[in-house]
Amino acid sequence: MTQFLVTGGTGVLGRQILRRLSGDVRVLTRGETEIEGATVVRGDLETGEGLRAALDGVDVIVHAASAGFDRRRPDRDIEATRQLLAAISGEPHIVYISIVGVDAIPVAYFRTKLAVERMIEDSGRPWTILRTTQFHDLVLTMLAALARPPVAVVPRGTMVQSVDTGEVADRLVELALGESAGRVPDMGGPRVERVEDLMRAYLGAVRRRRPVLRVPMPGKAAAAYRAGRHMAPEGATGVRTFTEDLLARVGPGGTLDVPYDLGRS
Repeated sequence: MTQFLVTGGTGVLGRQILRRLSGDVRVLTRGETEIEGATVVRGDLETGEGLRAALDGVDVIVHAASAGFDRRRPDRDIEATRQLLAAISGEPHIVYISIVGVDAIPVAYFRTKLAVERMIEDSGRPWTILRTTQFHDLVLTMLAALARPPVAVVPRGTMVQSVDTGEVADRLVELALGESAGRVPDMGGPRVERVEDLMRAYLGAVRRRRPVLRVPMPGKAAAAYRAGRHMAPEGATGVRTFTEDLLARVGPGGTLDVPYDLGRS
């Protein structure tokens, strides 16, 4: 039986992956927790403590752990992956989730993700890397943050092609069950949509009245977003749209919990 280890298994994507993997599945965690359908193993990607034991006998590593947008420590994902790779014995298949545009958009988090890609590629182990467009969850969280003031401000001329996290998990599990495939085709959501339109959809769903103001965003990163470097129209294999995902989340009276905590960054 194939032995899987999932990093980041308690995150937004990781939880979706675990719902789809079956068999002998381990989840790497630093804390005391129980996860249905998986064996929790203790290990710390920051220090390397416990990693060798957690990786013992593992055939496939689904590496979904990420520190996110940590401005204080932008290299956390690099250090975590270095610890992970150093603790590996044998030749497990490493499946890594990355982001469309990491090689084209000059922001610190994307540079970190690209560096991690290269570390995995150069590790000498079998590897598969999937880049996807932004998750619906992240776009929703950003819209909620931008809609807090009396005026909802959105970047002018910016489009998104967000994708359902569950569909990304489906693809990652498919890749984890197969042979190493290197860099596979990028995956995107079903629609390329204006941010301002998604903001209006969000405001309507949560029953909030706000004027939507489009403002120009300066800088090279903003220009890359306007140019669509974060999208994959040729990889529009996603099915569930942002609006479908949004409406499925809304509770009575327009209540809605955002998926990510941006305050930790």
